[in-house]
Amino acid sequence: MTTFADIRSKVLNGERLSFDDGLHLYSPEVDLNELGALANVVRERINGNYAYYNINTHLNPTNVCIYRCIFCAFRSDLKDPRGYLMSDEQILERGAEAVKNGCTEMHIVGGLHHKMPVEWYFNIIKILHEAYPRLHLKAWTAVEINWFCHLTDWPIRKVIEELKACGLGSMPGGGAEIFHPEVRDIICEHKADASNWIEIHRTAHELGLRSNCTMLYGHIEKAEHRIDHLVKLRELQDETGGFQTFIPLAFHPDNTKLDHIKKPSSLMDMRTMAVSRLMLDNIAHMKAYWIMLGIGTAQAALSYGADDIDGTVRHELIYHDAGAETPEILSVDDIKNLIVEAGREPVERDTLYHRVVRDGSEWQSTEPVAVGV
Repeated sequence: MTTFADIRSKVLNGERLSFDDGLHLYSPEVDLNELGALANVVRERINGNYAYYNINTHLNPTNVCIYRCIFCAFRSDLKDPRGYLMSDEQILERGAEAVKNGCTEMHIVGGLHHKMPVEWYFNIIKILHEAYPRLHLKAWTAVEINWFCHLTDWPIRKVIEELKACGLGSMPGGGAEIFHPEVRDIICEHKADASNWIEIHRTAHELGLRSNCTMLYGHIEKAEHRIDHLVKLRELQDETGGFQTFIPLAFHPDNTKLDHIKKPSSLMDMRTMAVSRLMLDNIAHMKAYWIMLGIGTAQAALSYGADDIDGTVRHELIYHDAGAETPEILSVDDIKNLIVEAGREPVERDTLYHRVVRDGSEWQSTEPVAVGV
């Protein structure tokens, strides 16, 4: 029978944890503080005392979406008064604002507007890259790329090659939700399934793009579904090495069809972060996304396996629409103070984890930040 002592011994000896090990870590008999301390050993083994942040902005070009995922509060129907579609001018204005405020990254995701041709989505990347070539464009989840394949009847590889030619720099990890069909078929039955999501990220990695990966937890899934999800991510990382950051996403139920569910407690947030750090032994970074976790929980997570607190996050809509009560933006000083209060050393990074050095309004990416994976 698996015990925490057995798991601790494996971790300290650098051995990989099994599915059953991961499942045991979700057991209430495993003390959360002891679990966090073990996750912190791995966190410091890989990233020392560094805690990373970046200066970034979000762009959600439309909230009109053909899918009706029951966990989503962001989407809108075409004729709904909430629905919107940004023009090229509005998109470029957002890029200008990002550059003016020192952003190194723009995170671009949105709804799948069924009246817009694929050229519209590609053009967003193209015009932003042409106007602001230093702004790294982290864009389009695997679900969106799957939709682009549907619109064009192109294979995944061709779609991603075209996006790279337009200026795509990397991919976010959204749309993964929970891979297991027992859950996925309920919460998002019509959109890209687990095999599509995995194949799209595999192809992106083969084409030289780095990507993030995520897991949405705290809704109808159980511990075994979370561990199954983490193992699948770990297997793809063994194959490609293309994931750079894992982000556990806490479900926010407000304004969704699952609003009868309580959002995860901070204790669940900490446990999930710690378990993820221990299971994903081949992914260098764990992000405590303060927008979803709340500032205090994200700060505490820096001692439970997380080494990244995300960034300034201008104009985030998706999780605020679902009831997130966090600020809509944090200043760099706010972020650095949060990190220092947690006993960590703040390091500004770019999207690909190069250290950013600033001189007034000018910035440059320097050497990669060394990690132990």
